[in-house]
Amino acid sequence: MTRLLALLFLLLSAPALAQNADPYAGLAGDGYAEIEAGVSGLAASGDPRAGAILAALADGRLLVRPADKALFIRQGGAVVDARTGAAAADAADLKPVKANNRVRRAIEAARGQLDLASPETGRRRAAADAVFKARDAAALPALDAALAREKDAGVRQAMTEARAAVLLARPGTPEVDRLNAVPPIQARGDGDAMGILRGLGSDPSEAVRAAAARGIAAIETRLAIVGALQNVWYGVSLGSVLLLAAIGLAITFGVMGVINMAHGEMVMLGAYTTYLVQELIRAKMPGLFGWSLAISIPCAFLVAGLVGVLIERFVIRFLYGRPLETLLATFGVSLVLQQAVRSLFGPTNREVGAPAFMSGAFDFYGLSVTWGRLWIIVFAMAVFFGLLFVLRKTAFGLKTRAVTQNRRMAAAMGIRTPYVDALTFGLGSGIAGIAGVALSQIDNVSPNLGQGYIIDSFLVVVFGGVGNLWGTLVAALTLGVVNKLAEPYVGAVLAKIGLLVFIILFIQKRPRGLFALKGRAVES
Repeated sequence: MTRLLALLFLLLSAPALAQNADPYAGLAGDGYAEIEAGVSGLAASGDPRAGAILAALADGRLLVRPADKALFIRQGGAVVDARTGAAAADAADLKPVKANNRVRRAIEAARGQLDLASPETGRRRAAADAVFKARDAAALPALDAALAREKDAGVRQAMTEARAAVLLARPGTPEVDRLNAVPPIQARGDGDAMGILRGLGSDPSEAVRAAAARGIAAIETRLAIVGALQNVWYGVSLGSVLLLAAIGLAITFGVMGVINMAHGEMVMLGAYTTYLVQELIRAKMPGLFGWSLAISIPCAFLVAGLVGVLIERFVIRFLYGRPLETLLATFGVSLVLQQAVRSLFGPTNREVGAPAFMSGAFDFYGLSVTWGRLWIIVFAMAVFFGLLFVLRKTAFGLKTRAVTQNRRMAAAMGIRTPYVDALTFGLGSGIAGIAGVALSQIDNVSPNLGQGYIIDSFLVVVFGGVGNLWGTLVAALTLGVVNKLAEPYVGAVLAKIGLLVFIILFIQKRPRGLFALKGRAVES
């Protein structure tokens, strides 16, 4: 009876052994199971043409001749023999080798096996990640060999995690090996690791189930911390946007006491200036596209600043000391500017491209950081400290601070306050234009761009302290972080409402904001 069972086992396993002996026969097979076995066998065979054949199968370029099961690869307009790479003498009656999802997963795992021996660190790391996701037991010998010779610590860690995943997925792995495989999966600490450990909930070993439960608890704690840090990062990113939008308003509102409802349109003009600069570069100097944002910054500052000076000279200077009238007048100016832009460029959104250095993202200790947002934060800080330098270290800044603290005394000392008012309003408007350059990378460039930031800008300025730049910085970052931390629990709308209620209550206790300006005129 025992001999009969052994003979039956050999007969049943003969086709699989034949496929493993000749993976090309499996690839030329009629069923997906045979093709999948051929893929695994080819990866383990060490054949130097394995990579090219798997790539051809993945791209639909691997062909089979049904008559003799010969394999060929289509390369451009030519057809070559898959085994030898020589040009095919007879390329008639060829059919593509088909692949379903299981075969594609097997291809991904097999290509990962081949890349484990690559001299490039990045390819070995990607190969280890592919094996981790596929968890194909056929990759274990290649993985062990790669681990034995790996020198890079990061790649070695990725290979260790992949090996642990394979061992936990392979049937019949001894209990001690399963227990030893849990800590590397726990150390990975992401969602994939969580899924693997949860799959051990039905493991027959109580020790393995307990180790998996401890690993799940540790990963959940880590993911909660990473999630909170990710929200803090989003809050800092939002705060930098609010800072850019509000910092110009902090100057005009603080120095002149003007409620400028057209401030958002200065941001919009800066964004459209960026669009025009990019269109000109695309048409005349496409090689300079990577510098388009740098070129747009001074252009946007000049355009928005000039419009700001014109608004101050022809509208606002007749309304000083009458805040309600300035609010209504600047609101009318904002409508005029919106309609003018809508007439010139149309109501639809305009495309503003991102340079290569602002594209993509990277992982920082589990946090997903986009290059665009990171550069906007850097840009916002550069604008903030640049403006701080102008106000603290230049003659114009000294006059501006003098007018801010005591306008009458400044005028008595010979400072031309109307001149300071015009330049200050132009400076604030120019900085709003610079903000438009940055916001064009994360928002739609349309005539309504500025309307989405004007209310938030006033909130930041009032909360931080009118005319105080450091207060504007603290308020922008605080509101941004608090808003993003609250959103996962109460939603975006309720988080916004909660912030508004908080600021209303806060201003009742501290009408001058977090950092109030000092001076006789201010305090009187």
